[in-house]
Amino acid sequence: MTHWIRFDKNGKRGFGTLDGDTISIHAGDMFTGPKPSGETVKLADVKVATPCDPSKMICLWNNFHQLAAKNNQTEPEEPLWFIKTANAYWPANQPIRRPKSYTGKIIYEGELGIVIGKACSNITEAEAGNYIFGYTCVNDITAVDLLKKDKSFDQWSRSKSFDTFGVFGPVIATGVDPMKLSVKTILNGAERQNYPVSDMFFPPHKLVAALSKDVTLLPGDVIACGTSVGVGTMKEPKNTVEVVIDGVGRLVNTFDQA
Repeated sequence: MTHWIRFDKNGKRGFGTLDGDTISIHAGDMFTGPKPSGETVKLADVKVATPCDPSKMICLWNNFHQLAAKNNQTEPEEPLWFIKTANAYWPANQPIRRPKSYTGKIIYEGELGIVIGKACSNITEAEAGNYIFGYTCVNDITAVDLLKKDKSFDQWSRSKSFDTFGVFGPVIATGVDPMKLSVKTILNGAERQNYPVSDMFFPPHKLVAALSKDVTLLPGDVIACGTSVGVGTMKEPKNTVEVVIDGVGRLVNTFDQA
């Protein structure tokens, strides 16, 4: 298992592998033959960046049996997805901001993110593992009151694409079995979500194959696999939200209602 991280130090972007509190710096491209430089840096001495720059973040709706049962939803025949725009991408440890144009409820959604490592189109489920680089933590922030504000059109991308609403990282974990993972979300110290990836209608390999038939997936693209029960509103004046996936990472951000 390897944890890849990107960081900023002295105005320069770098990347490497994280072991404890030490980053082993690498050169080249993370997805195509990165090579260790022999240099190291302490995690405390850098500013963590998003672990990749996706050309797109594809997010899933209704992908868990337990949540579907709670909401009386049927199993979808194919993945139901929307796009979260690039301006929303946001790293760990940086504050999530309330849009000045919006005063309604804002919710957290802890999710597993799939990171694509090689371009793929129209692949099979059996081939999907060859194109997945690794996995990351995602907090799919939503201005939920906008979603059905206009009865003629559900505003998925708008409600989820404000600046800072696409939080992911801090690392990409490689060499993990996604079907053994569980996603936990902790709000202000209290566990709000704890659900297994194995409960998905479309687990990672099946999901990547299906989406590749709709759009070409590119290196660094992130697929947010959807969420399960326990989603909620951040009601306190100041909130700390943690998305924890053991073996993958811990994504921590704050949200201030002001």
